[in-house]
Amino acid sequence: MPEQEYVWLPRADVLTYEELGLLVDALLDLGVDKVRLTGGEPLARADLPVLVGQLAGKPGLADLALTTNGVLLADHAGDLRRAGLGRLTVSLDTLRVDRFRLLTGRDAHGRVMAGITAARAAGFTTLKIDTVVLRGHNDDELGDLLAFGREIAAEVRFIEYMDVGGATRWSPGAVVSRAEILASIACTHGVITPIDAEGRETRGSNPAERFRLRDGATFGIIASTTAPFCRACDRARVTADGRWYQCLYARSGVDLRAHLRAGRTRAELAALITRAWEARDDRGAEERHGAENRGPIIPVEALRRDPHLEMHTRGG
Repeated sequence: MPEQEYVWLPRADVLTYEELGLLVDALLDLGVDKVRLTGGEPLARADLPVLVGQLAGKPGLADLALTTNGVLLADHAGDLRRAGLGRLTVSLDTLRVDRFRLLTGRDAHGRVMAGITAARAAGFTTLKIDTVVLRGHNDDELGDLLAFGREIAAEVRFIEYMDVGGATRWSPGAVVSRAEILASIACTHGVITPIDAEGRETRGSNPAERFRLRDGATFGIIASTTAPFCRACDRARVTADGRWYQCLYARSGVDLRAHLRAGRTRAELAALITRAWEARDDRGAEERHGAENRGPIIPVEALRRDPHLEMHTRGG
């Protein structure tokens, strides 16, 4: 969650759905074929199914997904599915009501569970659960979360606690590493087999490494903190106000909103993106991995001056 005294993005700066659509058109022209709507919380945006419908109908878009905290999902799952949303990921760090309140600062655990149920009822067959594992907070729930995922036919992805953006309370001791997660699961579930996105016994290039248990259940681990995968990363993020970041750790991004509102064409936007991407040399996670005396990357004062430094602003 962001710090209490948070500076929000000015409403007038937020891209319209038409501007977002033009930006996606330019990206599709360059070969991008997957789009994920994330946040912050994307369901807080008014009429989000309208945007989903506009994007889902674009030629060349093979995959349209959404990541949500699930609090508003029960109210929107049906509309999102009918609009053409293909996949859902729900962030859920604990199955326990008291821990949920402590981690999120709100009594919304029941609403998240209702959202997951509504997603299944709406016809979402590809569902993922994202869990950030925090030492001393939820690292004793790995088995329970795997069982929950099996129960609702969802794949759980365990995420190492990252020292990005507003993680001002981050410390190395709070990180439960990929190795520890695997060891803990192996103790209770036995042999673990690495697989790729298609189920083969190799790793693909996705952020999450995927694994299969002996009973056939699968899960993933995103290990950006202890096992960075910068050299294989092909992700980029655009904030709600049009700032383009090529790395979660980046301190600055390309202002695409200015070009959109200056009337740049689809082809001109594509050329701008191409030039910036070809010059890309981001290795944020690798650089942090080798840092001495590693601690929070950005102080609270800087976050209050520039909300773009917050991870929920840029889709982290």
